[in-house]
Amino acid sequence: MFALVDCNNFYVSCERVFDPMLKGRPVVVLSNNDGNVVARSNEVKEIGLDFGAPLFKCESLIAQHGIHVFSSNYTLYGDLSRRVMDTLGQFTPDMEIYSIDEAFLSLEGLERRDLTEYGRSIRKTVTQWTGIPVSIGIAPTKTLAKLANRIAKKDSRYGGVFDITAHPRPEELLESISVEHVWGVGPRYAKLLARNGVRTVRELRDMPDRWIRKHMTITGLRMVMELRGISCIPLEEAPPPKKGIVSSRSFGHPVERLEDLKEALASYVSRAAIKLRVQKSRASVMGVFLTTNPFKNEPQYSNYRVLRLPCPTSYTPNLITFAHDILESMFREGFRYKKTGVFLEEILPENDAPLDLFSSPQDSDRKHSLMRTVDHINGRRGAGALFYASEGIGREWRMRRSKLSPRFTTRWSEIPVVRAG
Repeated sequence: MFALVDCNNFYVSCERVFDPMLKGRPVVVLSNNDGNVVARSNEVKEIGLDFGAPLFKCESLIAQHGIHVFSSNYTLYGDLSRRVMDTLGQFTPDMEIYSIDEAFLSLEGLERRDLTEYGRSIRKTVTQWTGIPVSIGIAPTKTLAKLANRIAKKDSRYGGVFDITAHPRPEELLESISVEHVWGVGPRYAKLLARNGVRTVRELRDMPDRWIRKHMTITGLRMVMELRGISCIPLEEAPPPKKGIVSSRSFGHPVERLEDLKEALASYVSRAAIKLRVQKSRASVMGVFLTTNPFKNEPQYSNYRVLRLPCPTSYTPNLITFAHDILESMFREGFRYKKTGVFLEEILPENDAPLDLFSSPQDSDRKHSLMRTVDHINGRRGAGALFYASEGIGREWRMRRSKLSPRFTTRWSEIPVVRAG
């Protein structure tokens, strides 16, 4: 048995934790540079404001309904996500963190318990300890748990917890759910199934194995077996190392100077290098890209270049130097740049990476120790407590976040204050 725990309207819920006045009121959270709506409260969904809508197109609707608007506060969301996952870890030794707001829990060994009541206990504890409301779907497979979670979230009769095995009429239930809601059925497969008369979950479950394997490959057959209650997708307790890492953000306003571009690129390289070290790996290939805004009626230029590194590395100063060399080789004056970024490829486990013939073991150990110390301090004091001078201080290029809430849980200077009277 599995439980899928999904935070409800996660970004919005994070904003509400430290401002109870927002509960029951319409709230949206915007994407990078305050561009588009990426999270909506239920009240906003009822108003009819679409997900992904550009902010400038819905300002009148926002004003009309008094919608509260926030910039994305990823520092806050990431920390509250960690707290939610730590809380869920109290209920099972086996858990897969699927995304920032979702986790699969193994309920093996608990089959004789009332799993609905157990789910309610999980839900109550998460809300009490973190302030984040969740919905829980329980089923014998991860694919069915996804469907059960959808029902728990959409149907208020179940109080946020739904065990699909406890439903008295499972055939009718599966017949009532559109096939496009099945985990793994994207738009292309949904159209294929519709052309062949398959429109509900029950109809997909009952399709012949040979047809599924021919048209949807072994992955599709695994999905159908899961719909039949046969578990084929195990928990991934440790996520596999990334084979490629990209770090990039659009600028808050157009950038024309090479110095500003180098500052931004150094910041992105630093983030990418941290991700490398977290998964204990090193990169063999680096690429840098640079582009103007194609939606502006002005001179356009974009370019990217790739460099094979002399030796696989995760040492930030070296990576910044290589990135700046690439950037300088393709920079052109007279353009208003919208975005730059770095991507790292051919990533190897650090124990498998070849050694640098021109560097002594002592030098390699010194670099490794330095990075470990920097990462430790930033982990204790917050991201950016230590940073490289090449990242700049003013950072006028950084993305626009005019409606940013405080980082309540990670900065002493922004901790909430309660005053009497």
